[in-house]
Amino acid sequence: MSSKLEQLQALVAPVVEALGYQCWGVEFLSQGRHSLLRIYIDHADGVLIDDCEKVSRQVSGVLDVEDPISAEYTLEVSSPGMDRPLFTLEQFASYIGEQVKIKLRSPFEGRRNFQGLLRAVEEQDVVVQVDDHEFLLPIDSIDKANVIPRFD
Repeated sequence: MSSKLEQLQALVAPVVEALGYQCWGVEFLSQGRHSLLRIYIDHADGVLIDDCEKVSRQVSGVLDVEDPISAEYTLEVSSPGMDRPLFTLEQFASYIGEQVKIKLRSPFEGRRNFQGLLRAVEEQDVVVQVDDHEFLLPIDSIDKANVIPRFD
């Protein structure tokens, strides 16, 4: 995780949690002059648009005071949704047995994209079964991971 992302996570997570929500994850996409700060919030009762607005107002105030992002950016607050992004080993562990889609920062065994069954979490690695082969993917090499929703 980049130091900028760690800094933003440390800044927004306490605000989100003080409002009674879980800070599921933070994404910062730096795109020149138009960056995006996306905060995923979760709650046992689900997340409504009013919840996102409330968190957005509070986080926005803190960001205005602390000013951790020097360029222009868009703040977006969202629920993790059905295709829930996974950020931590604990989150991966709670979705063992589900289908996941993982994109790595750099190729591993000649590929960056993996889609398959989340089998386990071992130390700092995520174990994904693709067809009949298991891959141990280091959490630090994962750029993006999502649960594939089931409709049954």
